Amino acid sequence: MNAPQDIIIDDLAQPRLTPAIIAARQGPDHFDETMDVDAILARATDMTGGLTDFGEDTGFRDRLAIVLEALAEDEGLTRGGRITIIDHAIRVMANRLRIEDLVKRHPEILDIPIESPLIIAGLPRSGTTHLVNWLAHDKRLRSLTLWESEEPVPSAPPLPPGQPDPREQRSAEFWANFESMLPHMAAMHGMEASSIHEDNELLYMDLNCYSWEFQTRIPRWIDHYFAHDRTQSYLYEKKVLQVLTWYRGPNRWILKSPQHMENLGPLKAAFPDATLVITHRDPVAVLRSLTTMLGYSDRIRRDPTDPPGLARHWIDRIDRLLRACIDQRHHWGPEQSVDILFHDYMADQEGMMRRVYELAGLPLTAEAETALLGYLNDNPRHAQGRVRYDLEGVFGVDVAALRERFAYYYNRFPVRQEN
Repeated sequence: MNAPQDIIIDDLAQPRLTPAIIAARQGPDHFDETMDVDAILARATDMTGGLTDFGEDTGFRDRLAIVLEALAEDEGLTRGGRITIIDHAIRVMANRLRIEDLVKRHPEILDIPIESPLIIAGLPRSGTTHLVNWLAHDKRLRSLTLWESEEPVPSAPPLPPGQPDPREQRSAEFWANFESMLPHMAAMHGMEASSIHEDNELLYMDLNCYSWEFQTRIPRWIDHYFAHDRTQSYLYEKKVLQVLTWYRGPNRWILKSPQHMENLGPLKAAFPDATLVITHRDPVAVLRSLTTMLGYSDRIRRDPTDPPGLARHWIDRIDRLLRACIDQRHHWGPEQSVDILFHDYMADQEGMMRRVYELAGLPLTAEAETALLGYLNDNPRHAQGRVRYDLEGVFGVDVAALRERFAYYYNRFPVRQEN
């Protein structure tokens, strides 16, 4: 096997802009990026042919108002970056309308049990994506594709069997365009429509998803998020899972999101019989990877890109996530949960798989074992190339001071420090 190619992104601070990126920074001409909450909800109603029932207001209107207020405060965001977020809000509110309409017509959906899900949590860039895509090859587990997460309920009548789903086609076209502008993204975090995705996208439909933060710097929103309980949003996610299960089983899910790491209490309240796997990695290594990935895509949404500001923002954000994880870890006992250190996982992935299956009480059949080990052999790490990071030079971070800041985490979870 050939050694992975090194990828060096040398223009994070002063990006070389292609015509496509310049156009994306500007955004479409005829779009009102100053829309307020009522305008966004009205646009969602228009998208769904006049649906108006958003269901119980669990605070999503207030959360949307806070997001819009915080967006206005982010002076570095390009017009196109702001439009992308507002357009996303319209889409997830349209999803919510379709979900409520479907459940109203089929109330039996709410009787569908979500049985003993296998839930993966962990820092961004800590192996969670690989783990969930891997274990999803066990067909006894229901997994969430990217395109399903973006549009859980069809906007048109179902097509005959064998016909491509237009939702998947829309997703594939969107992400192909994104990756054409940012060709190195596939080596960091590929976004294929059929790939298994994070279930935090379902939390968007209650407007309580931390993924806003990957697209903008909105400290006002983050403070609001941490100041309020998120249990009702996790219960709403469970409702969306019931809808998705109604379309296609089985009803034992495999889910993953870094956001779960800071919501261990709400997660347990919504899914009390789940098996929880938490991956842990050196937060310095996480930040090396995360800031490079976000800094690379910031050329579309920020002007200037400001890599040091990005690093400061995410150091603070990861700090809050880790402290919340430690504070809430007691909600999950050893009979239902396991902590996996990244270096142990990389050293013995097959052994970790067997450990997770034993904890979940899921027999490892010959068919499942063949599928899982086949995926592992066919998907080596760094297959798309190895990105080289420069947290100190490009992002201006004092790594020694950063390790001191995270000493509490190293003491709680003995992850191997990575250079």
